[in-house]
Amino acid sequence: MTSVPTIRLTVAQATIRFLVNQYSERDGEEQRLITGAFGIFGHGNVAGIGQALLQNEIDPEPDGGEMPYYMPRNEQGQVHAAAAYAKATDRMQTMMCTASIGPGSLNMVTGAALATTNRLPVLLFPSDQFATRTPDPVLQQVENAQTLDTSVNDAFRPVAAFFDRINRPEQLFPSLMQAMRTLTDPADTGAVVLAMPQDVQAEAFDFPEEMFVKRVWHIRRTPADRASLERAAAMIREAKRPLLIAGGGAIYSRASEELRAFASATGIPVSDTQAGKGAINFDHPQSVGGVGSTGGDSANHLADKADLIIGVGTRYSDFTTASRTQFKNPDVRFININVKAFDAVKNSAEMVVADAREALVALTEELSGYHVDEAYAQEIAEEKAAWDKVVDELIHMGHEPIPAQVEVFGALNEMMGDNDVVINAAGSMPGDLQALWRARTPVQYHVEYAFSTMGYEIPAALGVKMALPDSQVVSIVGDGTYQMLPMELATIAQEGVKVIFVLLQNYGFASIGALSESRGSQRFGTRYRAGGGKHNVDGPVLDVDLAANARSWGIDVIEVHGIEEFKEAYRKAEKAERTTMIHIETDLYGPNPPSSSWWDVPVSQESRIESTQKAYQDYLRDREPQRHYTKPAN
Repeated sequence: MTSVPTIRLTVAQATIRFLVNQYSERDGEEQRLITGAFGIFGHGNVAGIGQALLQNEIDPEPDGGEMPYYMPRNEQGQVHAAAAYAKATDRMQTMMCTASIGPGSLNMVTGAALATTNRLPVLLFPSDQFATRTPDPVLQQVENAQTLDTSVNDAFRPVAAFFDRINRPEQLFPSLMQAMRTLTDPADTGAVVLAMPQDVQAEAFDFPEEMFVKRVWHIRRTPADRASLERAAAMIREAKRPLLIAGGGAIYSRASEELRAFASATGIPVSDTQAGKGAINFDHPQSVGGVGSTGGDSANHLADKADLIIGVGTRYSDFTTASRTQFKNPDVRFININVKAFDAVKNSAEMVVADAREALVALTEELSGYHVDEAYAQEIAEEKAAWDKVVDELIHMGHEPIPAQVEVFGALNEMMGDNDVVINAAGSMPGDLQALWRARTPVQYHVEYAFSTMGYEIPAALGVKMALPDSQVVSIVGDGTYQMLPMELATIAQEGVKVIFVLLQNYGFASIGALSESRGSQRFGTRYRAGGGKHNVDGPVLDVDLAANARSWGIDVIEVHGIEEFKEAYRKAEKAERTTMIHIETDLYGPNPPSSSWWDVPVSQESRIESTQKAYQDYLRDREPQRHYTKPAN
């Protein structure tokens, strides 16, 4: 039997050495795949992965390089930071996260769900109970009377793109290979979860030296097959009112140049989803803005009458389709360009299973000589101009006595540079931003709206700034979101990362408050007011000082009143060397952009409350256009 050179390492040490030597490559651009580690330590990992990271920090040369460690404050927050980092690098790089057994690891489940829903690669190492079961039950172990073979980490299975448990050192290499395959898969990426029993982490084994050589994972660009391209081109030539929807896949494949060329050559209007905003610059003649429940009139009016929808890298969330009421033309058909067949088949579409950039190049060539007719081109221009006027009026309205949040967004949009990044995730803000934000580049707009996780914005700012150190990173945070997950401000201060936060104080949940009111529930439980056990009335504003709280985490805070003071504070924050939070009060009740679409949130069918009874009648009326899109593509 041939002798294979080996090296004796613990499982944790072997994991770090392996990860240091993994690279991704696409279009000739090569980079480290896992660029650093977040970790919160407890008895489950302090002497395992924690020791391995310490050893690498003290002496990285034997491992082949450094695995920099960053100390977060919350396990969920660290995964958000890693996901934001992956998004900012167009999924070419990511970070690893480790947590201790039980509650520490389970705290990462929400972050894992966010990553998988958004199709963002993150690598998680939740610690687990003893594989030997000698100390059983171990501290923080949840026992299952049905079987001894499960732990709380099995909760990761439904939210992971890949899950495995390393019960023996021999299992490590094949599991890590599948982990890297998943992280670099353009179609099936997401949270990769490798549960590690705490005794296995510290167990030594003779690993083959070849396990630790440099490996380059080549991210494929799947070309479109000729037959599906020809069918798609024929459908486009037949259509009178085509509309393209650019999703996140258009940005991750770096297809912006090709998308602009396609739109210019064909005259087909291009709308965007939250993940796809910026794939085409807002001032391109064919760019018509956000589509769906949080979109603007320009795209939605065109979508209402479109006879062909061309989806590029979109998964068609309920916001994009307005809960299947947006595309009202009874003869509407779909072409879906997507690397993931699961998404390409949606809405009975003609499937073009391909990389967005490759497919757009080929489709542009296939459509040589084609252009939408003059009447439709004129309609596109008129809709675009009309919505631009609405946006201008909204962001410069001069709302009194305190500004509307849309005015803050408008000021930021005008002051931020092309390669600066605005971050948001939840509440009413993503809706306003998709409708109003004029993205000039693919990098500028970073809104997490697939899982729409409150608390994402602060750790995300850390991850984006680490990925894009030369960009000004601006994270917009509502007072509700701030109270969910503020503790990564301390990590930002500790690591010396400079970002800008904009904290909008409106004493409540604006989005859910408005939704509650529209569904007859009278903004119940959505206002930060003293209630004395009653939350359907407005009591006095709570004496909670979020600005002082932010200062206590170690960052600078500027409190302002009104848009002009806000602009001055932003210019000051731009020049600062430390992280700055700008605190401004905005109106809880808007006004917000006019809505031209719907979102399905069911209303109680029976109620003693008159407002709920009325809302239910409105709900029955509004859902009448709702339907599955079942018309065959051919």
